[in-house]
Amino acid sequence: MKPVAVRRDEAAAATLEGRIACHDVRDGEGRVAIRKGQSLDAAAVRLLLALPWEEVHVLELEAGDLHEEPAGARLAQAAVGEGVEVKGYSGGQWTLAAAHRGLLRVREAALAQVNAQPGIAVFTLYDLQPVEAGEIVARAKVTPLAIAEQVVKRVEKCAWGARGLLGVLPFAPRAIGAVTRETLDARQRARFEAVLQEKVDWFGSRLLPVRYSGGDARAVGGEITTLVGAGADLLIVAGASALDPLDPVFLGIGLAGGRMERVGVPAHPGSLLFVGEALGRPVLGMPTCGMFSQATTFDLILPRLLTGEPIGNAQLAALGAGGLLSQDSAFRFPPYRKTAARGELPE
Repeated sequence: MKPVAVRRDEAAAATLEGRIACHDVRDGEGRVAIRKGQSLDAAAVRLLLALPWEEVHVLELEAGDLHEEPAGARLAQAAVGEGVEVKGYSGGQWTLAAAHRGLLRVREAALAQVNAQPGIAVFTLYDLQPVEAGEIVARAKVTPLAIAEQVVKRVEKCAWGARGLLGVLPFAPRAIGAVTRETLDARQRARFEAVLQEKVDWFGSRLLPVRYSGGDARAVGGEITTLVGAGADLLIVAGASALDPLDPVFLGIGLAGGRMERVGVPAHPGSLLFVGEALGRPVLGMPTCGMFSQATTFDLILPRLLTGEPIGNAQLAALGAGGLLSQDSAFRFPPYRKTAARGELPE
């Protein structure tokens, strides 16, 4: 492509038609008549020649060049993975949106490789962010007015090789069983069940009747076994004293044929989260102090488990980067309540 400066005394249809305007050209009243990026067809050239200007800058496309709009359309289409769709074009940018509620996954290595190409820009929300159906998750654009098609082809090859630069994993409906210690009074039980039900509903899963165990390990193990027998796909265990390795909750998980993967994670609030498995089901646990909160590490891990993603020590260790959660971290949490701020955090 070649930029050309055309002076008024040299202007003619032959020197303008088929080229691209590099800047806005205004009429005598200051209104934009020819917009930057506009392809100059015969009608546009007639209008341009009737406007007051001394010099215009245009871009001449050469063999193998593409205008930004069709090039951007190809970029956007290559970028979308499963669960993401192209929603439209405006202001030089293509909008990419979630096709359904789920967890955004950004293929960061492929995204960086694509964005390293000259003239390419794809920008997304953060990886692992819960999103609603229709929510904008990324935008894509070709930054110059025209680009070599070979660049677009390289981008397409990279994006297709990664199965898209981003996708939205759906939350699979699960039967969720919860067990906690029976030391909670009636008011605390009602509050705990309401908070947990609110979260489970948002994911489209089903909460089995909450079980309240006795204070010994055998009782905890028995309730876990009962929940699995009732069809629980995932187990939430609350009320443990996370700093006590001999807490009945931990011993009860062992008696139910389970094991602990990790107790404690590098994030706050929710640093005493614990993860394990029992009878082939994931176990996600929290201490008593985390049972009524709206936004802790529990609410970062639960969405991942409900997409079917396995969570082990490596995934939990990775929480450390960005693990200092605050009011500014609200976007990382599911919007459980329509009537409250997303990711509402305690002071």
